[in-house]
Amino acid sequence: MNDDRVLDAKVVGADPSTDLAVVSIRASGLPYLRLADSSKVDVGDWVLAFGSPFGLEKTMTAGIISAKGRVIGTGPYDDFLQTDAAINPGNSGGPLVDLQGEVVGINTLIASDSGGWQGVGFAIPSTMASGVYHQLTSAGKVSRGWLGVGLEEVTRQQARSLGLREPKGALVTEVKSGSPAGRAGLRPGDVILGFNDHEVGSPRDLSLAIAGAQPGTPYRLTAVRNGRTFSVDVRLGERPDDLAER
Repeated sequence: MNDDRVLDAKVVGADPSTDLAVVSIRASGLPYLRLADSSKVDVGDWVLAFGSPFGLEKTMTAGIISAKGRVIGTGPYDDFLQTDAAINPGNSGGPLVDLQGEVVGINTLIASDSGGWQGVGFAIPSTMASGVYHQLTSAGKVSRGWLGVGLEEVTRQQARSLGLREPKGALVTEVKSGSPAGRAGLRPGDVILGFNDHEVGSPRDLSLAIAGAQPGTPYRLTAVRNGRTFSVDVRLGERPDDLAER
């Protein structure tokens, strides 16, 4: 601990898909930081990053939120906050906090040609971390929804042929046999535009929404087929750990 105490810790659960884990210690009187709602963070907001870069303990750097919802190819649930607060090796796992001292993200990695800070760092949003935390503490694992489809971006040419005003949504390219999507009547060529009253602008939007949904719970999908909009109710399954598709 910060006061040089060494405490035994127990791993409550881990989620490799988001590179997060929950550990438990028995101690009292420990200071802690509150989790903020990272969805309310705006690009340009000031943030502070804490950690131990290069082994230098209690280091604080300052910057802004450079972007939200970054996808950088590290996993299926990329949704990073990007910041120019200096993050270097040793910062991983440290908090990214707002000016109220509340945690908006967990410092994770940097994009760098040299291995050092070049103004591009990434943090896991606090809302994602909070969801993973609650599942790990209650069940010891993270259960994610599964629809059972293959998805692609909608191109401008496809949008015109499908009767869409603009290239948005998630184009269904494959429906797994016996999947929740198959039982709901979805077909290849359908374009999913909404999930439970939330707009789907891209396959990533749908993937994140499904991953955060509760398996076994009914949800409503809005889609377009042959120029006609329709809605179906689908009861999501649980995504197998070894499944690569959405």
